[in-house]
Amino acid sequence: MTQPHHAVAEPIRLSIAGMRCAGCVEPVESSLQGVPGVISVSVSLADHTALIEGTPDIEQLKDAVKNAGYEAALMEGPENPEVQEAFEEQKFKELLKKAVVALALAVPLMLGDHLHLLPPLGEPLAALFWMVVSVLTLCVMVYSGGHFFRGAYNSLQHRTANMDTLIALGTGAAWFYSSVAIVIADALPPEGAHAYFEAAVTIIAFINLGGALEMRARGKTSSAVRELIGLQPRMARVVREGLEVDISISDVGLDETILVRAGEKIPVDGRVIEGHSAIDESMLTGEPMPIEKSMGDEVICGTLNKTGSFLFKATRIGRDTVLAQIITSVRNAQASKPQISRLVDRIASLFVPVVVAISLMTFVLWWSLGPADHRFGYSFVTAMTVLVIACPCALGLATPISVMVAVGRAAQLGILIRKGDALQTSGKLTALILDKTGTVTTGKPSLSHVEPLLGWEEKGVIQWAASLESRSEHPLAEALVEGARASMIELLPVSDFETLIGRGVKGVIAGKLTLLGNEKLLRENGLDMAVFNAALLDQAEKGATTVFLVVESEVVGLISVADPIKPDSKESIEKLRQLGIRILMVTGDHPVTANVIAQQAGIVEVRAEVAPEDKARIVAELQATGEKVGMVGDGINDAPALAQADVGFAIGNGTDIAIESADIVLMSGSISKVPEAISLSKATLVNIKQNLIGAFAYNILAIPVAAGILYPLGGMLLNPMIAGAAMALSSVTVVANANRLRFIKLL
Repeated sequence: MTQPHHAVAEPIRLSIAGMRCAGCVEPVESSLQGVPGVISVSVSLADHTALIEGTPDIEQLKDAVKNAGYEAALMEGPENPEVQEAFEEQKFKELLKKAVVALALAVPLMLGDHLHLLPPLGEPLAALFWMVVSVLTLCVMVYSGGHFFRGAYNSLQHRTANMDTLIALGTGAAWFYSSVAIVIADALPPEGAHAYFEAAVTIIAFINLGGALEMRARGKTSSAVRELIGLQPRMARVVREGLEVDISISDVGLDETILVRAGEKIPVDGRVIEGHSAIDESMLTGEPMPIEKSMGDEVICGTLNKTGSFLFKATRIGRDTVLAQIITSVRNAQASKPQISRLVDRIASLFVPVVVAISLMTFVLWWSLGPADHRFGYSFVTAMTVLVIACPCALGLATPISVMVAVGRAAQLGILIRKGDALQTSGKLTALILDKTGTVTTGKPSLSHVEPLLGWEEKGVIQWAASLESRSEHPLAEALVEGARASMIELLPVSDFETLIGRGVKGVIAGKLTLLGNEKLLRENGLDMAVFNAALLDQAEKGATTVFLVVESEVVGLISVADPIKPDSKESIEKLRQLGIRILMVTGDHPVTANVIAQQAGIVEVRAEVAPEDKARIVAELQATGEKVGMVGDGINDAPALAQADVGFAIGNGTDIAIESADIVLMSGSISKVPEAISLSKATLVNIKQNLIGAFAYNILAIPVAAGILYPLGGMLLNPMIAGAAMALSSVTVVANANRLRFIKLL
């Protein structure tokens, strides 16, 4: 088992308050990047966090964010999903309340204007009425829209512009103009004598409502992480000085003896020292069948004890547990930015200043070319509408929200995506290299055939061979001992044991010199091999390795051990072929054995007798021909090839989540997760493209319509209130579309 390790300091996670659009990402990232000790920064608009790698001072990071016009808080310590959900629920209700307050004023004003019930500006007593409306509107704008104006002010101080800038300019201009118009109504041309108070509060209402709906939808995207956090129990029952004591999970120490009863979750990682049980590890591997555990077996934090009770020793606690590392890996992947996301962020950061320029240009064009009797009114309304509708929120959310959902979905399936780029690249793979042992096969040799000779019985051959091998640490030895144990065969005492490197083992059993080994061992001892050639060839064609049991210079039995393919290997390889991926098996094993396994698994291309260091060369050769190459291996011997591949898939056994060379870790140790990961990647890429096309199309089409391009065709102008609703709902649509990935059917 590979122990978790950390080559560098833990990434720092900050919660960023005040970010409302993609234009906010760039100033926060730039400010954090300037802090001494920072290596890299990734700011996620999707979950309002910043992930910082390096060794900076926390207070300096917070100050940098504050100087950019936002607030930051360090995210650390034991997390409570209920507290997080309560916080998000509070923010949701706050935005909803602000929307309702704004609508309470907007609806009567809209109805009154539509039904011509409101006194026109300039009429007697109208000034008093509109003054009251102006004050009410200002109060609503302060309460329901104050955060937009504060955000705009902060941006202005740092010479940047964002969504808040657009909203503050649009609604502020509407209120200011309307308030001035009340006082100088008689001096205005007829088309300019109009109040836009209802537009200001309606825009604020719709944007708050859209923000609330987006927050509710976005909350579902991080549900995978919250579920993982919720898996860890709060308490553990430890045994100290013979007494059972319930203590907080944070007080559990290494080598602590812990008792787990049926129906309880395992509080930390450890190794069973007493008892027997069946553990539900589906949260870790995505596999529904419980796993039998007995003395010496590893148990993982957060998994569920289904039957019986047992004692185990704590081997990993706190941030070192598998569950804690899964949560960290999922979060890092969700916060990381694929290439396409970084490009979109740059575009979005330039978008807001461009929109302000377009708004000013729209005003000038309408003032110069618009109808003489409605020149000012049209100029003002179109310029304000451009400001409101052009917010690039949907554009900024398009990629990160899809990545968040996909990474969370993958984690629930037992697929740990460590890098956002891997999620993007997996769907583009054209070739996949599979290691044989432990990837296509089980990696655990088992007894497949026993042929007794010279009057010996099968049970006797197994007993003598297993007795001799019980002193060895070779994988074949384990298979023989397990075979004897499964058949309830008692082992015999062995003396004068010796390992014969590259040939086998020898020892004395019942006073007789006993050898167990390969062909080399037989030749060394002057034994004739020719009579066994047919049997050896037959077993080799079945993918088995054969050893000989020799007692007192006579071969008394042939024992064959095979590493069978995993039950789902053939089906998984067929699914990969359906995805149009070229499959190669690359192994260090003998060509005959390799070809047998390949045939059983349905693999056509095989490269055998390949050293681990040469696997990376094969990956590079394929890449040189234009292939996008994935590599599936055990993450240790295959590390160079995993690192060289466009996407490295590490076969984990539920513990190897810290394999630095892999981009994706398959927690269940089954290649059935590879087609699922590739299928999810393809679906995610489609989802991102849908979001981007929708967001770009929305902005590209909406801005000209808001500017009045359709006016010459039929007198059509877009109302600023409709623009506010459309802008808010565009973000909700993007988030809702991304959430479809949580339910999409994978291959």
